[in-house]
Amino acid sequence: MQTNQTDRLALIFFRDSVDEDLLGVLSSWNDSSHHCEWQGVVCSGRHPERVVSLDLTSKGLGGLLSPHVGNLSFLRRLVLQNNSFRSEIPQSIDHLFRLRRLNLSNNSFGGQMPTNLSQCSNLEILNLIDNQLVGKIPDDLGSLSKLRALGLASNSLTGSIPHSIGNLSQICTFFVRENELQGEIPETLSKLRGLRFVALAFNQLTGEIPPAIFNISGIVAFSASNLGRLKALKVMLLTSNQLRDDFSFIASLTNCSRLEIIAVELNFLEGPLPDSIGNLSNSVIRISMSYNPMYGTIPPGIGNLFNLSSLGLANNSLGGRVPSSIGALHNLHILFLSGNMLTGEIPSSIGNLTLLNRLYLSFNNFYGEIPRSLGNCRQLIELKFSNNNLSGSIPGEVLSLSTISIIFSLAHNQLSGSLPSQVGSLANLVELDLSYNKLTGPIPSSISKCLLLERLSLAVNSFDGEIPPALGTLRGLQELDVSHNDFSGKIPSFLVQLTDLNYLNLSLNKLEGEVPKQGVFLNASAVSVFENSNLCGDNEMMGRVGDFGLAKITSAATTEAMDIDNRSSSVAVALPHRATEIVDSAICSGEDEQETERMRDCIASVLMVGVACSMESPRDRMGMAEVLKELHKIRARYGAE
Repeated sequence: MQTNQTDRLALIFFRDSVDEDLLGVLSSWNDSSHHCEWQGVVCSGRHPERVVSLDLTSKGLGGLLSPHVGNLSFLRRLVLQNNSFRSEIPQSIDHLFRLRRLNLSNNSFGGQMPTNLSQCSNLEILNLIDNQLVGKIPDDLGSLSKLRALGLASNSLTGSIPHSIGNLSQICTFFVRENELQGEIPETLSKLRGLRFVALAFNQLTGEIPPAIFNISGIVAFSASNLGRLKALKVMLLTSNQLRDDFSFIASLTNCSRLEIIAVELNFLEGPLPDSIGNLSNSVIRISMSYNPMYGTIPPGIGNLFNLSSLGLANNSLGGRVPSSIGALHNLHILFLSGNMLTGEIPSSIGNLTLLNRLYLSFNNFYGEIPRSLGNCRQLIELKFSNNNLSGSIPGEVLSLSTISIIFSLAHNQLSGSLPSQVGSLANLVELDLSYNKLTGPIPSSISKCLLLERLSLAVNSFDGEIPPALGTLRGLQELDVSHNDFSGKIPSFLVQLTDLNYLNLSLNKLEGEVPKQGVFLNASAVSVFENSNLCGDNEMMGRVGDFGLAKITSAATTEAMDIDNRSSSVAVALPHRATEIVDSAICSGEDEQETERMRDCIASVLMVGVACSMESPRDRMGMAEVLKELHKIRARYGAE
């Protein structure tokens, strides 16, 4: 009777440590029924009344995990996945020497991992993914000789990957992605001949991948050269580490006939993209190589990958023209080429990509007209062509793409002519940015059909006429910038009735009459009307957008001590040697004096860019292309250590 009572009492202690039971699951855990009948509890057939499994997956439970769970000495399965348990995992878990499966994933457990899990010598699956665990991975995990799957991803674990992991001879799944692990990938991993799934991405790992790992031919997914030896490789994920190499590994990947995904963005992979990329298997559906020091041109052979669904080469240093062969990628849904030095005309063959959802070509050197063939891309939801040298008129065929719903940006180009009436087709659009062009004429009344617009920027063009009543129908509008145009007449009264409006810039026009004193106009920091010579009551509304950006990183004391007009100049005077006097101290405090000094220099550099963006006249402010270039330099200088 004593052993039976032990398990019942342990379950009662478990229940009493739960303070949240959204689904009422534990209401059955009472004296009116035997504990083997309680929901989630399974007892042994050979040893009646001894609990062998406790599975409460996705039951809406929250609270602490009672240390008395360690008294369930016959327990083989403890599964509490997808709940809201918190605090530390009790050390008493190591008493469960019969335990085979421990799954505490998708909770809020914190603190360090239990230090004696090696006592659970029969453990086959250990899943602690998606918690808030800190500290190092215990070395003694390497003694769990029966372990087949180890999941520690999506925590805040630090230190290095223990070399002892190489002793887990039965392991086939090893997930430690999305932590803060450092150091090199241990050579001992190459001893794990049964490895099939490896996830190391989103850490701070350095050095090279141990070459012997590539002799493990059964690997299906490697989230970290001779990769060509991994014949079964389907997924290669090395995203967001500090790996330093070139792109010669692409050639070896051509031997991986099952390869589907290559993701190596946010690393330090340097050099040109080799022509061999066109020889990859037709099974490849995603290539993500953004945010690397990649240079050279896009190889024409890229068009051979006709099953490619997503191509990401953004924020590199690619130059030259986009090959017309890109139009052969008929299954492409996502094309990210922003933040490079690509030039020439946008190839009209892009119009062949009829399944395209997202097209990002911003921050390049494209010139010429926007190809009308883009009107064939009737599944587009995002289009970004800003910060190029595109000229000519905006094609009505492109504006007629009613599927574009997230953003349509042609800002910072040389586009001319009037805004076509087809703009009214963008009925599902949230953000429209046509600023910094040479557009003329009135705003077409058809814009009233864009009922979902939240952000509209037509700044720094030559639009004229009155601000049309059509804008008054855009009830969800949050940001409206029509500054630096030739608008005339009175400030329309309907602007007062746009209750969601929190940023309004009417500056540098020819508006006249009184400034309204209701609605958004009650908030001087949200409205800018300066340099409208015939307006009354505009002196108190002369803020600049760049100033508000500087306000976000200057200290509260500094912000209170200066008018918003003087913030830019006050920041400028303090730079670079007195940056700490104007910056919130929490931003630039490092672990040691050297780190703190480095962070101060970084903040000062960023503030200098902010000042350059806050000049009195928009024409004198730093262009966004130059801003991006400067920020890239700052990132390279201070972000690589």
